[in-house]
Amino acid sequence: MASPTVAANAYASLAKIIDQSGAGAAKGAETGGGPSFSALLKDAIGSVVDAGKKSDAQSMAMVSGKANVMDVVTAVAETDVAVSTLVSVRDRVIQSYEDIMRMPI
Repeated sequence: MASPTVAANAYASLAKIIDQSGAGAAKGAETGGGPSFSALLKDAIGSVVDAGKKSDAQSMAMVSGKANVMDVVTAVAETDVAVSTLVSVRDRVIQSYEDIMRMPI
């Protein structure tokens, strides 16, 4: 199990990446009446980071005796679902890119 320091550093790095990549992409990227793909991806990654932070906070509260075990288990399960969803989307995007690259011109 990762220590809280390692998890906090990972979340901070991910948040920094989101801030750097999303700053210029979301300004004028809305075309066709809907949000851009980069904005949706940024929101999805942000929700995974938030779920992870909540899970870590619940775990630390349980260690200090301030949280219920069920709250911790629920927070960890929500984080697991969020990460699994993000990985599935990533895999599908990579598969779609590979399919496009194999198309004849």
